[in-house]
Amino acid sequence: MARPKDQRERRGDLVRAAGRAIAETGVAGLRIRDVAAQAGLSAGLVTYYYRDLDELVLDVHADAVRRFYSARREAIDRLEDPLRQLAELVRRGTPDDVDDLHFRVLYQLHVHAARSSAHAALMSSLWEQEVSLYELVLARGAERGVLALRSSPREIAETVVALEDAVGLHVVGHNAAVSVERARGLVAALVEREVGCSLVTAV
Repeated sequence: MARPKDQRERRGDLVRAAGRAIAETGVAGLRIRDVAAQAGLSAGLVTYYYRDLDELVLDVHADAVRRFYSARREAIDRLEDPLRQLAELVRRGTPDDVDDLHFRVLYQLHVHAARSSAHAALMSSLWEQEVSLYELVLARGAERGVLALRSSPREIAETVVALEDAVGLHVVGHNAAVSVERARGLVAALVEREVGCSLVTAV
């Protein structure tokens, strides 16, 4: 029998493999053999660690949410200037390219939320975490007199995150009219209008 640490590591490997498979095939078409192929394992070994494919998919979603939020939080924690923090949030809030694995997985699983309360809870959790990050930076910037907010930090934060979600979907959906640069430019322009200053010098 595998030791607990080995089990955790192997399950983590399978979560990452399943994420790659989901990015390629989508959730609806996902099969154990797809995960096995990505992991370089037999289908039988995959089912040893995950008897239920739905459980594996839920773990993929939870892992994607955790890593996405943590990366944004850690990035702004390394910065002091609210303008630089906003610029970093904007950069990390959209895909790096049309094949950005992390974003493709998140979009696939967020759509799956319409059919699963557990996935809906994870999607809602990520929304709240992302909004709270922007809200925190905006509020601090306003308190320091660096930002002149046009509306409440919460309203601005929700609007920005909603726009990130929208343009990011077009990027990974290969919409030729919405490049990575265009997507980030649209989000940055919205932030700049709402805070009363440019982010260009903060990057």
